[in-house]
Amino acid sequence: MYLALPNILTYTRLIATPVIVGLFFLPDPLGSWLAFGIYTYACVTDFLDGYLARAWHMQSALGRFLDPIADKMLVAGVIFALLAADRISMFEVIPAGIILAREILVSGLREFLAELRVGMPVSHLAKWKTGIQMLALGFLLVGPNGPDFWGVATLTIGVVGLWLAAGLTLLTGYDYLSAGLKHIAETDEAPLQRHPNVEPTDSGGSDVENKK
Repeated sequence: MYLALPNILTYTRLIATPVIVGLFFLPDPLGSWLAFGIYTYACVTDFLDGYLARAWHMQSALGRFLDPIADKMLVAGVIFALLAADRISMFEVIPAGIILAREILVSGLREFLAELRVGMPVSHLAKWKTGIQMLALGFLLVGPNGPDFWGVATLTIGVVGLWLAAGLTLLTGYDYLSAGLKHIAETDEAPLQRHPNVEPTDSGGSDVENKK
């Protein structure tokens, strides 16, 4: 399973993140376009590894473990590179921060729910968020080196897409948080439900004295 094609694609996506960041800081326009090319590959493999694993019945625990890590590394790496290069600045830092905060929140919830053997299915809205976010980061990587689309600059499209992705991030993040808090509450209440008649004993006496 370690050398199954879906897992190999995931490995390459993990490696792609530092490559994208390194290429991005080469002189423009070459650096931005090379980074965009590797980023496009990473986005395609994000879909392809999961699709092939399901279609070929090659799903594995390793793939389920590495896939979300690769996704979050890609998003965080690209956003930090864009911030370092001032490709996004001023108010655009707000949606970038929202997206990063959501990634951290979902990672924590998934780790907690995994201990309870509870899955966290991806909603249709979350898939739309991911798609818009991928497109926005791609436009931002190309930035001023890209063409205009119907009179709108590539960088402007990326910024608008980033704000839109951040809005959807808030909605999906709230859904995930609500579901996670519900399971947390149920976990805390479970011991009381199993032993409803148990009362705390007086810590001042021994077991023998309490029985008397």
